[in-house]
Amino acid sequence: MSTRPHGASPGAPRAPAPAAPGHASRRRLRRLFLEGFTAADVAEPLVSFDAERPAAEVRPLLEARGFDLVGVRQGGLVRGYAAREELRTGTCGDHLHPFGPDDLVASTASLQEVIRSLDVNLRCFVTQLDEVSAIVTLDDLEKPPVRMFLFGMITLFEMIATRRLAEGFPGDAWVPLVAPGRLEKARALQEERTRRGHPTDLLDCLQLSDRGQLLLELPGMQERLRALGLESRKAGLRALKELEALRNNLAHAQDIVPASWRRIALFSQRLDALLEEL
Repeated sequence: MSTRPHGASPGAPRAPAPAAPGHASRRRLRRLFLEGFTAADVAEPLVSFDAERPAAEVRPLLEARGFDLVGVRQGGLVRGYAAREELRTGTCGDHLHPFGPDDLVASTASLQEVIRSLDVNLRCFVTQLDEVSAIVTLDDLEKPPVRMFLFGMITLFEMIATRRLAEGFPGDAWVPLVAPGRLEKARALQEERTRRGHPTDLLDCLQLSDRGQLLLELPGMQERLRALGLESRKAGLRALKELEALRNNLAHAQDIVPASWRRIALFSQRLDALLEEL
């Protein structure tokens, strides 16, 4: 399906709709984004001290470097961690917190797994050959690998959502559902792209939030979204606005933590199911 450029005559040739990725291509794209970056790409080395080291000696070192946590070694291996604020008396071993199952991710873990672990304790420890050697905190989500991962997945979502709308609204039946002002902006963008020699479908010129609202109008879509934890249309619209804000912050190199942290965590958790639904 294709939409005639604004102002063109009915007999004018239509701009070809961009090809949607096929099932195999979508699987390859998803695998690229989910496996292309790993925990090792964003982790920082974990500073550690022997359990016998006096806490009062270690605390100033952590304060000077701005570290909140430190690894604690027993028998030459990091067996747990200690919080800087607790290191006032005794030894580091006196304040050791053993690693729990939600604390650890392998260095080869996907960024999706890293985000899932961060969602539990706001930090996770990275293992290499079954030994803890690094740490990931929320600040590490600002690094380029995470930003590329998130922007790529949002772009993939937009591509699939656009194709779903084209199939669900034959004959441009979606046009009356878009506010006149938003539609005019889309037409202006379409005309500009055509002027630059890149004719495109009007549907592709809609903003992410506009396409998201149209998705909610598709038969059965709200029931599917409820299965993803979005219990109402209002919740769906709020999630779309937050997703668009995240996309804009990524595109303009703005900070995404802490303002978008909850949306990042939820988006990552629901991503696979959402793509399957679409």
